[in-house]
Order: sequence, then structure tokens, then C-alpha cells
Amino acid sequence: MEQLPVLYIGNKNYSSWSLRAWLGLKMAGVAFEEKLVPLYGPDWAAKAPVISPSGKVPTLFDGGKTIWEALAILEYIADCRPDTMLWPLDIDIRAMARSVSMEMHGGFSALRTHMPMNLRKNLPGRGRNAAVEKDIARIGEIFRTCRRQYGQGGDFLFGSFSIADAMYAPVVTRFKTYGVELDAVGNAYMETILGLPAMQGWYADAKDEEWVIAASELD
Repeated sequence: MEQLPVLYIGNKNYSSWSLRAWLGLKMAGVAFEEKLVPLYGPDWAAKAPVISPSGKVPTLFDGGKTIWEALAILEYIADCRPDTMLWPLDIDIRAMARSVSMEMHGGFSALRTHMPMNLRKNLPGRGRNAAVEKDIARIGEIFRTCRRQYGQGGDFLFGSFSIADAMYAPVVTRFKTYGVELDAVGNAYMETILGLPAMQGWYADAKDEEWVIAASELD
């Protein structure tokens, strides 16, 4: 029997990077075994370095290979399973998809700091300051530009679901939690992401979790 890849993730309520890798694999139709390790729990310090050289999740074990970091995991799947179509075929459009994915990977620190991912909360208006507003405006611009220029073939940023959508899915959850509204294009895109059966399943699991990370709980 063929052994499935194993994806190690953190708490579904809080772990934005875990969601990126998990959603990308789900939407690509890749079969995998999921193992959740509660972030910062009693066993975290001992388990994290064994799971990943970086001591973080997500991490994918595939045969004798260990791939860590969400974007690297999805790039790996795109490379070894081109049938998953995780990047646009057109090289110019693919470059744009990679650009916005990398911008998400390395940017928007104000949004991440002041609006931590927390799927169980409803905190409209919380966490907003000038730096966060700048991040929100830029993300809205990305959604609008990608949908209008590259999204004609479907409901996602580049038409069909791609790694770019996986990278921005946690931001969509933040906008839901903190009541962030965009323009009509951005709001429709967010509804598309939140309406995915995979996302609804992730939300359901997050709500059933009992773990609490105080740093990510804004009252």
C-alpha cells in the first residue's frame, strides 16, 4: 500500500501558515495524512524540532523528504504534480501569481500583528491603525487587479484556484473576524474563499478545538 504524505499542522483556529499548505493540498486533490500538533502546548518544544528543522509548522513528510514552510510545500507539489495546476500555465501570468504570493509571504506585518488569525472570534473594528489600513488597501488592490486582469476563467485570483489563493486565504479569515469590507470585487472574492467546502470544514474543526493561545485572543 502506498504511504500517503503526512502534513503536520498547528491549531486550526490560529495557524495561518498551516491553513495555506492544507488548503492548497486539499484544493489540488492531493491525498495526505493530517497530523495536528497544538502550538506551544506541553509537547510543542520537544516535538517541533523533530517535525521541522525550523521548529515550525506546517511541514510535509513525503517518503524520505521533509519540506517545511507553506509556500515551499505548495511549490513542491506544483513541481512534482503539474496536473494539480497550482500555478497558471501562462508564464507571464504565473510570474504575477508568484509575485503576489511572495508579497504575502514576506509582507503585511502590521495586519498580522494587530489582527491575529482567530476563527472563533468576531471583532469588527479591532486592530485597525494607519499601518493596518495601508496593508488592507494593498490587499484590496491585489484582489481587484488579479480578479479583473487575470480572473476571467473562474472565481479565483487567477481564474482557477492557485497557490496565490492559498496564500491569501488566511487574510480572508482575518477580514471576516475583524469585519473588514473591501470593494464589490474584493468582497465577492472573499465570499468565494469562505464558501469553499474545504474552508468550511477547517472552520468547523477550529470551532471544536479546546486550545487557547492568549497572545492571539483579543478581547
